[in-house]
Amino acid sequence: MAITKKKLKTKPVCKVTFSHMAPEATEVFLVGDFNEWDATATPLKKLKSGLFKVVVDLEIEKSYQYKYIADGTYVNDEEPEALVFNEFANAENSLIEL
Repeated sequence: MAITKKKLKTKPVCKVTFSHMAPEATEVFLVGDFNEWDATATPLKKLKSGLFKVVVDLEIEKSYQYKYIADGTYVNDEEPEALVFNEFANAENSLIEL
């Protein structure tokens, strides 16, 4: 799965690792409910394998819609927990529940 979760014992927070395989891409950003869909707020780091990764602290007991932006193109997670239709975007978004 492209997402791993690690709940903290001391805070109501979960460290979520988002990963997106895009060896041809030069940059990938994570956008979603948690960063107000800001296209530059959450860049992923590219590894030599072509995998992009970022760790984000998210509040537990919530669900979040998100997408990746790979070189300017919005894409869903390849293995999302779920997909949900978003009327504003007229498209499906990936969904994570914590």
